[in-house]
Amino acid sequence: MTENGKTETGGTNARKTKKAEKKTLVIVESPAKAKTIEKYLGGSYTVKASMGHLIDLPKSRMAIDVDHEFEPEYITVRGRAKLLKELQSDAKKSGEVLLASDNDREGEAIAWHLRNAISAKTKNVPIKRISFNEITPQAIKDAVANPAGIDEAKVNAQKARRVLDRLVGYSLSPLLWKKVKNGLSAGRVQSVALRLICEREKEVESFTPEEYWTLDADFKTEKTSSRHSAFTAQLVLWQGKKPELKSEAEVTALIEKLQNTECVVKDIRQTEKTVKPKPPFTTSQMQQTAANRLGFTSKKTMQVAQQLYEGVNIGEGRVGLITYMRTDSVRISQLAIQEVRAWIGKNYPGDLPGAPVEYAVGKKAQDAHEAIRPTYVDYTPDSIKESLTKDQYRLYAVIWERFVACQMESAKTNTISIDIGAGEGIFRVAGTKVLKKGFMQVLKLLPAKDEKGGSVPAVKTGDILTAEKFYSEQHFTQGPPRYTDASIVKILEEKGIGRPSTYAPTISVLLDRYYVTRSNRQLVPTILGKMISDMLGEYFPHVVDAAFTATMETKLDEVEDNRTSWPKMIREFYDPFKTQVDEVGKTLESYKGSLDEITDLVCEKCGKHMVKKLGRFGFFLACQGFPECRNTRSIPLAACPKCGGDIVARKTKGRGKEFYGCTGYPECDFISHFKPLPGQSCPKCGWFLVEKYDKKNGSHKGCINPDCDYLHSSEEGEDA
Repeated sequence: MTENGKTETGGTNARKTKKAEKKTLVIVESPAKAKTIEKYLGGSYTVKASMGHLIDLPKSRMAIDVDHEFEPEYITVRGRAKLLKELQSDAKKSGEVLLASDNDREGEAIAWHLRNAISAKTKNVPIKRISFNEITPQAIKDAVANPAGIDEAKVNAQKARRVLDRLVGYSLSPLLWKKVKNGLSAGRVQSVALRLICEREKEVESFTPEEYWTLDADFKTEKTSSRHSAFTAQLVLWQGKKPELKSEAEVTALIEKLQNTECVVKDIRQTEKTVKPKPPFTTSQMQQTAANRLGFTSKKTMQVAQQLYEGVNIGEGRVGLITYMRTDSVRISQLAIQEVRAWIGKNYPGDLPGAPVEYAVGKKAQDAHEAIRPTYVDYTPDSIKESLTKDQYRLYAVIWERFVACQMESAKTNTISIDIGAGEGIFRVAGTKVLKKGFMQVLKLLPAKDEKGGSVPAVKTGDILTAEKFYSEQHFTQGPPRYTDASIVKILEEKGIGRPSTYAPTISVLLDRYYVTRSNRQLVPTILGKMISDMLGEYFPHVVDAAFTATMETKLDEVEDNRTSWPKMIREFYDPFKTQVDEVGKTLESYKGSLDEITDLVCEKCGKHMVKKLGRFGFFLACQGFPECRNTRSIPLAACPKCGGDIVARKTKGRGKEFYGCTGYPECDFISHFKPLPGQSCPKCGWFLVEKYDKKNGSHKGCINPDCDYLHSSEEGEDA
């Protein structure tokens, strides 16, 4: 017997030794994650990637047995059979299989399918489930040391969502193909989001801008004539009320009244304010912040976050830099709190609170995962900047800043507001000074508004001032803003529609189907999108009702909590829904071809009329003689003010950025970077109107003529 307690020979012990040498197979979802985890676990583990779902519902048919408890008919995903076979073969050669897909409903379903597929080929290999919230050596080792079984309730919740979405999509989509146009789709969550976007568009279209003016004045004290002592204040009250200046004539008359009037400092108020740091990121908050601060779409935000989560090579090897990026919780682990407090204590000891800062988890939150945070707070954004792409660095920086700031002391500000009496008017100037920066010290990409406060003049009550100059400025009232990626995610979250994993895909499918387009980061419904939304709203109001959809999300949560039976929940929805689908299919008139419109334009190839048609990427002109004549061209959007030709959409070479130019090019070089508004001409000069955008005024109409002042913003230069 050896010192290890094993005999040198002997069949039974030799077989045990051979079995002990077998590696443990770990199956994750992505190759990037596999590389990171394999590095942490060492040579006795083999880490392979399933590349997401290997087994799912077929795309070609409903595949739901609606007569028998809605049992789904799963198949191996097309093109994935070889990979599944390889994983089954690897499992046979392994001593143990650990399923390490993401710790959410989809991940649990992937693990469930893999377990069943592997078990069908080998009965002798133990298969266990491991889960983790971050890809760090300690988290992975802890997960491996504490394997568990598949969470069947979580699998049922995923199955219920998949079945529910399949029933809605595969019932409504064929109806749209039959009645409207081939290639369309309708979905449970996407249809609600589309309705919200269309309802907002109606508000935007019905809004009529109204002109108004503001009045500022430069003041200086009598004590000195130094230009540095001058400051600007705005008229905030006239005869005790908010001034309503509707025209230039009104503001000019007001200035005449104010000329040479005595100006005196009437009141000085100081307000101290405590500014608390925001909680760490949830998925929706991360998407909103990335959209507002970095200009990222929701899809891009999730793609970059996935890269940071799965692991990035930062010199000493691959490291998972953030925790799991699909979460609705602001909870932070005790270990992470200890680490960040130690870092703050070392770098900002004066801003370390006496106790950890706690944030309340929302009532609707599932709280399955921690908040999104850096896995190692010592990896400051600047310390690993060279190892990250520009997008990775910017997103990581805002995640890191938000997390560290949330455990620091609050900031303190002092706002000074000065009222200046001038005749019957009150002018006001205000400035904010930061008394204590607190958490603001770590904010670089996420500066707080209070940090940007301006200074105020050194005056006291009773000081006599001189109004040196008056400035009037024309404005137009702004209607409700269109939804952006940030604001649609916010409203979906507030209304309880969808979950962290569905926000980005919902926006993407609306764009892919040409139900919605992006303009200046805003989501604008197309004619097709409006038609689909109106149709679904009229015939399937409960499907596109936000409250109903939120109720279904709650029921899915109840399935995950083992509080309700998923087939029963689906049955309550499906039976009346199916009856309505059948009825609408019989009675709804066909809209096919209703979007086609014969124009007066003539095909230059065959002489027939051109027809305005809707394609996958929008409207275009096609010859009426199709398929014999396949001539197509862009739709004229407006008349060229320079030569009378047609303005059409064009794209630049390389980046493919859209602009609008004359078909008479190169003889006519007129271009506009703003899209013409169909059929809308300027009442002053006759040039076409466009929808413009600037940070100060948002979206607004304006004349393309730089020499015309109709509905112009004061910030604009020449656009043509």
